[in-house]
Amino acid sequence: MRRRTLLAASGLAASSPAWPRGERSAKTLRITIPAAETSFDAVQNNTDLYSNTVCAHIFEAPIAFDYLARPVRLVAKTALALPEISADYRTLIFRIRPGIYFADDPAFKGKKRELVAEDYVYTIKRYYDPRWKAADLYVFTNAKLVGLAELRERALKSKRAFDYDSVVDGARALDRYTLQIKLGQPDPRFVYNFANSWLMGAVAREVVEFYGDEVGAHPVGTGAFRLAEWRRASRIELVRSPSYRGSVYDGTPAD
Repeated sequence: MRRRTLLAASGLAASSPAWPRGERSAKTLRITIPAAETSFDAVQNNTDLYSNTVCAHIFEAPIAFDYLARPVRLVAKTALALPEISADYRTLIFRIRPGIYFADDPAFKGKKRELVAEDYVYTIKRYYDPRWKAADLYVFTNAKLVGLAELRERALKSKRAFDYDSVVDGARALDRYTLQIKLGQPDPRFVYNFANSWLMGAVAREVVEFYGDEVGAHPVGTGAFRLAEWRRASRIELVRSPSYRGSVYDGTPAD
């Protein structure tokens, strides 16, 4: 089977070859990273740049930056279009594109799993779950997403599991494909967080519940690549995901 592969090796011995000649392929991109990765769960790996770089090839946010545009602009990714933003910058509405699927994984029990708005709701709620000790929680608490701080406080006080099933306005699925974000205060820049594919890359609840504390070793997203092999601090192999929809770079004619 022909496949595109991305290999990463971590280590400090940059002078020695990371791969033997027999492993070289015209369709394989090899990258050496200068520090060991920690986890491929963005909620847990905090500020680990190299782990997050890998996550960005596996997970997808609703929107993305078009870095070649001048000035740089936002474009739709898993969303059908850029979000509708209220005049007071407190409400964002994303409409997720139907027909996007997660990479196949045992967590889905042999079924194809479509990306839906609820996956982004769950992804945001995980930052508030005390279990994961998310260092990037401040991104959301600074914007005061309505109702989510109260869910976190309830879990902390009761010492019970975080209630993912409670519906709050701060992050809510209005229907299968419509995501609502409601802030407690105006924040014109908050939308840019939704262009960060590791911070806001959709994670399926089934995957987290299936792998538990080991979810960081089993990243499952809707992006172009999936994790094929991981030898901690030695080798990371990403291969093309057969479930990927085949999106290509949306350049303008001037490009």
